[in-house]
Amino acid sequence: MDAVDAPDSFVIGVDYGTLSGRAVVVRVRDGKELGSGVYDYPHAVVTDVLPEDVAGRGADGQAVRLPGEWALQVPNDYRDVLRHAVPAAIADAGIDPAAVVGIATDFTACTMVPVTSDGTPLSELDRFRNRPHAYVKLWRHHAAQPQADRINQLAAERGENWLPRYGGLISSEWEFAKGLQLLEEDPEAYAEMDHWVEAADWIVWQLCGRYVRNACTAGYKGIYQDGRYPSPDFLAALNPQFQDFVSTKLEHTIGRLGDAAGYLTAEAAAWTGLPEGIAVAVGNVDAHVTAPAAKAVDPGQLVAIMGTSTCHVMNGTELREVPGMCGVVDGGIVDGLWGYEAGQSGVGDIFGWFTKYGVPPEYHRAAAEAGLGIHEYLTELASRQAIGQHGLIALDWHSGNRSVLVDHELSGIVVGQTLATRPEDTYRALLEATAFGTRTIVDAFRSSGVPVQEFIVAGGLLKNPLLMQIYADATGLQLSTIGSAQGPALGSAIHAAVAAGKYADIREAAAAMGSEPGEVYTPIPENVAAYEELFQEYKTLHDYFGRGSNDVMHRLKAIQRRAAGAVLPGVTAGSAVRATAGVSA
Repeated sequence: MDAVDAPDSFVIGVDYGTLSGRAVVVRVRDGKELGSGVYDYPHAVVTDVLPEDVAGRGADGQAVRLPGEWALQVPNDYRDVLRHAVPAAIADAGIDPAAVVGIATDFTACTMVPVTSDGTPLSELDRFRNRPHAYVKLWRHHAAQPQADRINQLAAERGENWLPRYGGLISSEWEFAKGLQLLEEDPEAYAEMDHWVEAADWIVWQLCGRYVRNACTAGYKGIYQDGRYPSPDFLAALNPQFQDFVSTKLEHTIGRLGDAAGYLTAEAAAWTGLPEGIAVAVGNVDAHVTAPAAKAVDPGQLVAIMGTSTCHVMNGTELREVPGMCGVVDGGIVDGLWGYEAGQSGVGDIFGWFTKYGVPPEYHRAAAEAGLGIHEYLTELASRQAIGQHGLIALDWHSGNRSVLVDHELSGIVVGQTLATRPEDTYRALLEATAFGTRTIVDAFRSSGVPVQEFIVAGGLLKNPLLMQIYADATGLQLSTIGSAQGPALGSAIHAAVAAGKYADIREAAAAMGSEPGEVYTPIPENVAAYEELFQEYKTLHDYFGRGSNDVMHRLKAIQRRAAGAVLPGVTAGSAVRATAGVSA
């Protein structure tokens, strides 16, 4: 289909990240990015107490506290991205909004919103606004690990045929574990909920007034394989009251990626300043939507979207069962190919945590005096070291392990520290640990018959050249970065162009609108050899702590939960203890 219009037409891509939403205006005929806008979520990530401006106070007059491993968000922050970032992007681009023909969004996943039949989040109902389970559960909410453990144990015992497509393990981050936690810890909120909705679909619902479930999250996060979800008898075996979870809370019309879910409503047009009635694309995930933006829609092209976490996506021609993968889905990235997903739950988050809590004030002062951010300053110091000079090896599990162990009870560790260890030593060891985590994923793909031939990086972390070279050397793969600074938003814009009928399919749109490569990093042979030695040490620790030789990390988590002893409002102590212990309520 000829996408060249006279005059030009434009599309909007909106990327919903962990801390902010970013909108970009893109020209349809060639993918040129003309303007952008960013809006930081006012409530960011809620991990300690519910924000009083929306939740008020609990029955005891105090702010409502959250137990450990919780991560929530406030849904109206997402609407505010449409109200602020989209108009800002249009103003930045200097275009006539009337020339915009479509809008598409992508989201972190698995991020879940409990809503009523008309899409109203439970947290916006007066009687639920101080109930933690009524809020959005962000992707990095890991408090449903006991429920995930039971799902995995039962699925393995029963030989469920869908389990191998998820590497043999279902994550605590995903729809079923979080839904089961909601049922068992706040059954009243569960009963009030009409739909258990991915945020990727909820925001599209807000834009077009129609609830359409996207094929990507249904497959990767919702255990939807070969046209079916897990059976009612499987769900009943987890908890009798969970038997109809699929039919009453989850199941819905599934939309194909790149199709139009509907058309912009008058209300959403007023929020965004866009024309009413333009195409609104079916929702998608930030990682998967980036593959077309990087022109990486062919088999063997591994795309790593590196930010607070990292998601690895690639296409393959054949179905392979890869241990520890997040999933493999028919058409999960583009039609006609099997889309594979893996990931690391913590990457940029780990670096940020270390600079906040592990770096002394004198380093921050020195960075400021040098006119550098603390990350840039530590990177400069670390880049002066020879590989292995710091004498450290770290495990990158500060947010648990998504792939290949799929275990969020695991935690970070640094081995080799002495009184001579300096912040730049630990910082470099953490950079290397995340590279070794990616290497572990690449090895898992290859050993299962899924070739990895190219390595392409998108996301905010590509700006660190030391980190990129470490990844190239640790994996032995030539690494190229995407030329766009807004890869997911560009990918969404590409889907918007297809939904608006400007291209026949995602492949055609990606060829015309995708970004050209940015920097290229070639593995240095002597570095590859040096990192191979360190990687073997990483692998030894990885298997020792992650595969059952020493379960100390799990035991520490159990001790931590007992010590915290937190009970949520409206939940009895007994039910909270039973849920924490992994026993059906």
